Amino acid sequence: MQDAHPEPLVAALRADLTAADYTVDAVRRLWGDEADAALRRHDRVPARRALRSAGESPLATLARLFLLADAVPADSLAAALPALGVEGARELGLVAVEGAAGAGGAGGAARALLDLRPYSTIDTTGAVSWWIVSDLGELATGGPLDAGHVLGVGGASVTLSSLIPTSEVGRVLDLGTGCGIQSLHAARHARGIVATDLSARAAELASLTLRLNGIELGPGGVELRLGDLYAPVAGERFDRIVSNPPFVITPRREGVPVFEYRDGGRVGDGIVEEVVRGAADHLVPGGTAHLLGNWEYRDGFGGDGLARVRRWVEEAGLEAWVVERERQSPAEYAETWIRDGGTPVGSTSFEALADEWLDDFAARGVTGVGFGYVVLRRPLDPAAPPLRRFERLLDPLGSAPTGIGDHLMAGFAAHDAIAALDDAALAELRLQVAPDVTEERHQWPGADGPTVMRLRQGGGFARTIDADAALVGLVGASDGELTVGQLVGALAQLLDVDEAALAADVLPRVRELVVTGFLSLA
Repeated sequence: MQDAHPEPLVAALRADLTAADYTVDAVRRLWGDEADAALRRHDRVPARRALRSAGESPLATLARLFLLADAVPADSLAAALPALGVEGARELGLVAVEGAAGAGGAGGAARALLDLRPYSTIDTTGAVSWWIVSDLGELATGGPLDAGHVLGVGGASVTLSSLIPTSEVGRVLDLGTGCGIQSLHAARHARGIVATDLSARAAELASLTLRLNGIELGPGGVELRLGDLYAPVAGERFDRIVSNPPFVITPRREGVPVFEYRDGGRVGDGIVEEVVRGAADHLVPGGTAHLLGNWEYRDGFGGDGLARVRRWVEEAGLEAWVVERERQSPAEYAETWIRDGGTPVGSTSFEALADEWLDDFAARGVTGVGFGYVVLRRPLDPAAPPLRRFERLLDPLGSAPTGIGDHLMAGFAAHDAIAALDDAALAELRLQVAPDVTEERHQWPGADGPTVMRLRQGGGFARTIDADAALVGLVGASDGELTVGQLVGALAQLLDVDEAALAADVLPRVRELVVTGFLSLA
């Protein structure tokens, strides 16, 4: 696709943003942690007050213009962007200048037409800072979003980036790229990326985001293609697919606004089903897909949301690890997404839209909606036992500075290592307890021993496992020296129980602990 932004202007903007130190950390230092936290709640008053004493530095001007959506003197903007200039900023579509008295916008006031903000992250290769270009948000517009709005980095974007593994990979498909944030993440590890979107506006802003951050467009860098879901990559396969598809369930009713960034045009959870099933045709053997999504719970037999996802996965012949992280009632779901579109709760418009949402759910027998993570894999060996886990984990995640993606892929690898082993072969393994595992015991005052024992995981999903003396003893003694069978034998003697019965009880739980990361192969 043709790019609308001349390279010399993009390079000049990059140089100016670098010189101004327009980064997350510098902005936070500029107005302080309290104002920074308030701004995340859409309250810009503390930041404005802090900037009154910040002077007219380039960083302060850029923060006022792009982060607070305040007009700034064109002369101040010219000083903040000396290489690009005000005219260059206008040509890139970043600003409009009003009341200009002379060439270059002198004497006028500049206001932002796009959201241009710093973003920082960390992965196994270290920390990185980028700039993200998107459409102006609700804070800047002061009203509902446009139907073609291109979203910047939100909570879902950050969640998805944490779901993607950090291992080196060949070709990556960024399905529904939006502002391009996931392609930036993928470029840290991939040898080639194809980024697709139905929205020409999204592709245009993604192009600017990528080039502003030094990412080459085209083969070997990021190829941007327009089209619906997998249509732009028909017949192609990838090593990894990443997607935050436009999965929001929207009533197909007159008067209900449709936002391109979140609505895929399907009924109910149909777009998530389509993305899941389509992954089978676009992954190489052993390739993985990492998605966010939601799924409906419905009245009657087979209405469980995770059971619906399981059916899609099994019929597509894929492996999967699906984790439901939240579940909402129809009313909660409607409120979430009506507010997301900029319509305030309690307004006449809100109540009319809520009725439409709830009528749609009632007509289709929807009783709730689950949200969560979907990791898929095309089997490398179709004859091997597949990993298919579907679970609800609603508690906060554990400590994982680089995200949950590597933890999940370690679970796939652990499954591959032990799935085909019978109990005798499993008993020959030497295992090690993970360094983030701790043991918790509770007992009544004066009791001879604990009444409750648990194993806790510090990272990953921060799982808590109810255990007994045998399992706690085996995990605690797993240092890679003795086999599982030797440990079971020693525990049987210590606890004065039958060894075969103890093995039959403990070994299935050991399998679970290996896959979920409490234990690893020595």
